[in-house]
Amino acid sequence: MKEIKTNAMRFLDKNKIIYEVVQYECDEFTDGLSVADRCGIPYDRSFKTLVTEGKSGNYYVFVIPIARELDLKKAAKTAGEKSVEMIHVKDINKVTGYIRGGCSPIGMKKQYKTVFDGSALNYDWVAVSGGRIGSSLKVNPQVLAKVIGASFADICHERDEA
Repeated sequence: MKEIKTNAMRFLDKNKIIYEVVQYECDEFTDGLSVADRCGIPYDRSFKTLVTEGKSGNYYVFVIPIARELDLKKAAKTAGEKSVEMIHVKDINKVTGYIRGGCSPIGMKKQYKTVFDGSALNYDWVAVSGGRIGSSLKVNPQVLAKVIGASFADICHERDEA
């Protein structure tokens, strides 16, 4: 399977960030747990990209472990908003330039304020979407955060609340 460079990969290449591409067979959207299973990546290291809109109309990107739920109150507080809500699936491409299941926190049309769940700091690499369905990227979260201007915060529901 020939590797197709995505905006996310081009961005990492341009910024000289080391990453590993993990390809998997997939024709349509599938959930993150299935992708992690196919790729042999532990759930705690597999992160999903969620896009929200704040009361102000600004967009925010939250990157959290695939098996966890975003706590919208914590997310809003981190973003400095009264509240945030998930954008509609139909708006993902318009806002990010990516499609559902291939939305990467790297190389969106516009760089929105991005927050990784603090658990990412426990690892020397995490997997995020490669910018298209069928592709994940293993990358150092601290190096990535520095180059995209992201921060780290506790933004997930406690495990027993989910």
